[in-house]
Amino acid sequence: MKKWKRAFTLIELLVVVAIIGLLAAIAVIALNQARMKARDAKRIADIRQIRTALEMYFSDQQLYPDQSGVVLGNKCLSSDNGWSDTCSGTTYMAKAPSNPSPRVDGGCPNTDYVYNAVNNGRSYTISWCLGQDMAGLTAGNSTATPEKLQ
Repeated sequence: MKKWKRAFTLIELLVVVAIIGLLAAIAVIALNQARMKARDAKRIADIRQIRTALEMYFSDQQLYPDQSGVVLGNKCLSSDNGWSDTCSGTTYMAKAPSNPSPRVDGGCPNTDYVYNAVNNGRSYTISWCLGQDMAGLTAGNSTATPEKLQ
């Protein structure tokens, strides 16, 4: 009498492999969404930190730095140089944060945060981009001013 070994059939193995592949694909999609949310949360925190440094600068100088088109990544904010590669005098921000990579979340352009003076240093704008709606802010190109984040 012949003894049969118990084993999985080819179809059963293919079904299990397909299910594992589907679960892996779902996990990768969820992970990518979580990473994008983390980058957006960092962007919001970065802009708030920059705004705080600018308010300290304004408190001492009575004006904001009168510079425009300054790409903020790794720039220093100091009393003698404003936004510069080097700090001199009182330092308000030793190293401005850079936009986290990849910068192209949700259709955002591959750019860093950009500072522009308004009304000869009486105000400013910081251009930045948010990959998706978060914390009451709308996805897309945004502008921060002394009054608010938009």
